[in-house]
Amino acid sequence: MRALSGIQPSGEFHVGNYFGAMKQYIDLQNEDHEGYFFIANYHALTTIRDPQELRRLTRDVAMNFLAFGLDPQRSVLFRQSDVPQVTELTWFLSCVTPMGLLERCHAFKDKVSQGISPDHGLFAYPVLMAADILIYDSNLVPVGQDQKQHVEVTRDIAIKFNEAFGQVLEVPEPYILPQVAVVPGVDGRKMSKSYGNVIPVFETDKAIRKRIMGIVTDSTPVEDPKDPDKCNVFALYRLFADPQETAEMAERYRAGGMGYGEAKKQLAALVLDYFADARAKKRELEADPSYVDDVLQAGGARAREKACEVLQRCRDATGF
Repeated sequence: MRALSGIQPSGEFHVGNYFGAMKQYIDLQNEDHEGYFFIANYHALTTIRDPQELRRLTRDVAMNFLAFGLDPQRSVLFRQSDVPQVTELTWFLSCVTPMGLLERCHAFKDKVSQGISPDHGLFAYPVLMAADILIYDSNLVPVGQDQKQHVEVTRDIAIKFNEAFGQVLEVPEPYILPQVAVVPGVDGRKMSKSYGNVIPVFETDKAIRKRIMGIVTDSTPVEDPKDPDKCNVFALYRLFADPQETAEMAERYRAGGMGYGEAKKQLAALVLDYFADARAKKRELEADPSYVDDVLQAGGARAREKACEVLQRCRDATGF
């Protein structure tokens, strides 16, 4: 089956990005799904207005994909902007999308509540996202739990289009791993750059340890038992540890005699070990930017080929 998803080039890559998205992408590739994975630089334009920064962050996301093991021979890795056909499909979809559907989208309401000035790009974001998905005849869309609504919106838009013009578009399904759908940040809220609570993956060892040692915990004394299921440190620890390590750590929590500082140190060691190979690979990629550019150009060509096929179906169906 064809899986499609993307990542915005919006800043430093963190643990939440990995478990909420990137790991799923690599797992799907390794399960022999046909993966179409893109860098959502059109979407990033709603927040980034510095062209040099946008280009830098776009290449950085490509390097992250490759560092974690995405194989450009088995999956299609490309820049969203290398497939301009998606913007034409966005207009076709806009013409069948009810305003009320967009007004109910939580991402728009959340950003406005954070003080972000609303514009049409932010409001119509779900329609472009729908076009991203539908233009490749995607079957599965791996997303975090918080993005499930956008896939549901995509399904609604595809059904509206098909009702108007015939069975033209594939209606996709969301693909969510519930156990890692929401990764806690250092303050206990969902890990997000907008909250400033992330644990970076590609910063220095010192910077990563500092963020982990700053995880918010309660004031339970060292000698007292602690509840692992109510601890931010343990919630992160179990993402990296194997089942035996997780069980042993949970027992240490319940037995008492271990402070949160010790748990944080063990978490830091696990995090650095877990990402060691990816961090080394990214350093290699940073030294060879031409390889990254070649991968993106080849992926863009493959993506455009499929996009042109689907767009032509839509043009024919709508009378163009």
